[in-house]
Amino acid sequence: MLHPRRFAARTPDHPAVIMGRTGQVITYRMLDEEANRLAHLLRHRGLSAGDHLAIVSETTPQSMAVFWAAQLAGLIYTPINHHLTTGEIQAVLDDCGAAAVVASGATAPAVAGLDLARVPVRLTTGPRAAGFEPAAEAAADLPATPIADEGEGREMVYSGGTTGRPKGIRKPTAPTPIGDPANPAVQTAAIMDVYGIDRTSVYLSPAPLYHSAPLVFCMCSHRVGATVVLMERFDAAECLRLIGRHRVTHAQFVPTMFSRLLKLPAETRSAADVSSLQLAIHAAAPCPVEVKRQMIEWWGPILLEYYAGTEDIGHSVITSEEWLAHPGSVGRPLTEVHIVGPDGSEVPPGEVGVVYFGGGREFQYHNDPERTAAAAHPNGWRTLGDMGRLDEEGYLYLTDRVAHTIISGGVNIYPQEIEDALIMHPKVADVAVIGVPNDDWGEEVRAVAQLVDPAAAGDDMEGELLAWCAERLAPFKRPRAVDFDQSLPRDPNGKLMKRYLRDRYWPADSDSRIV
Repeated sequence: MLHPRRFAARTPDHPAVIMGRTGQVITYRMLDEEANRLAHLLRHRGLSAGDHLAIVSETTPQSMAVFWAAQLAGLIYTPINHHLTTGEIQAVLDDCGAAAVVASGATAPAVAGLDLARVPVRLTTGPRAAGFEPAAEAAADLPATPIADEGEGREMVYSGGTTGRPKGIRKPTAPTPIGDPANPAVQTAAIMDVYGIDRTSVYLSPAPLYHSAPLVFCMCSHRVGATVVLMERFDAAECLRLIGRHRVTHAQFVPTMFSRLLKLPAETRSAADVSSLQLAIHAAAPCPVEVKRQMIEWWGPILLEYYAGTEDIGHSVITSEEWLAHPGSVGRPLTEVHIVGPDGSEVPPGEVGVVYFGGGREFQYHNDPERTAAAAHPNGWRTLGDMGRLDEEGYLYLTDRVAHTIISGGVNIYPQEIEDALIMHPKVADVAVIGVPNDDWGEEVRAVAQLVDPAAAGDDMEGELLAWCAERLAPFKRPRAVDFDQSLPRDPNGKLMKRYLRDRYWPADSDSRIV
């Protein structure tokens, strides 16, 4: 049985969760008992297998028990990014059709202001809040043993909010017993073998649990008995401290986190003990070549990158050794891959096109058959919306998202390459490159930079950054101007929300805006 319950029986006092900020430990027995009580509560409040639960919460000590309760109760559950605007949260809540919502003490007041007329069950993991029932109080006298009709549920995560309206990704479910390896949700735990994660491992999760990869990796880690260290929010220095303190063996990052680690003072980096790390997994976006090279120099050849999506239609993997021979690649695809040009036909190695995968698991965009159909090629291949190319050896390189491509004078320009150049400037803390309106060219390249020292912003700094680009980029790729911002709109997982930047430059009725 692939389920944390077997470890609650075998090694009940082994830590299942350690909270990064406080060090609070939740053992496997505690996790199992709390999840069981919450599953009973969900049944008592009328939820049946297949019903939908929404979770609007930051990372808390109760988070994993809530997710496991939903899984045990056979529910479809959606973690909602609590940093979204009120209207965006409402849209996801309405679209997923939630019969119940769980909020935290911090988020309950905001959620209470939403239209919850169609959400009869409202629970909070924090103290009593108007319109919400405290889950701990309500479940206190319920059994800590399994519910009678338990069966595997499934997450339905909303993705794509970086470029437009988030879309729910619905995956197959099956009415099987808990931990049955034949269940689609349980089969995902096979990735733990690939990464060498087992009951002796300590897995650090520095990202929010409303994103697919952090949530799935944490739950899969529990299925094999590992300890999960949860960071409430990412802080580079705190991340290094937790790795050393808890002897972390595995962790998963996004490239922005690597950039922030590398920006730490040299003395902080040199004092950090990362000797316990066996594997540093990273994904979610292409990693700038120099950033990854420096991370390998610092941590050794333990970086392992994968390219995939919540849709689970295909993926590639690359080791540090392979990457050093093919810098910038995201690896050889482990499934059928096709690079497709504007006319819908495949292009030869070296040419950029839309990346499509053949095969993969079934999925659909919830309540959006048009988007589901738009992701498919006439040949049945499907895409995540990324642009890329293959080299002669079959290694895949990503250039950017289709939606981020800048078309200037009829020429496609991919912002990722420009961002990779600018982020290596020692005075740049973060950067985004977008297309802005130009009467002659349609779009022109504009950089928006966040500086290490915000007071340095100005004409001289702009000139320095433009000169930096001139030394590294072809003329047509160079930004025409650099704007400065105190903080770029990234979500807590490090993903850049470019649509918010573009909204500053494009008129509301423009066809060129990302929607």
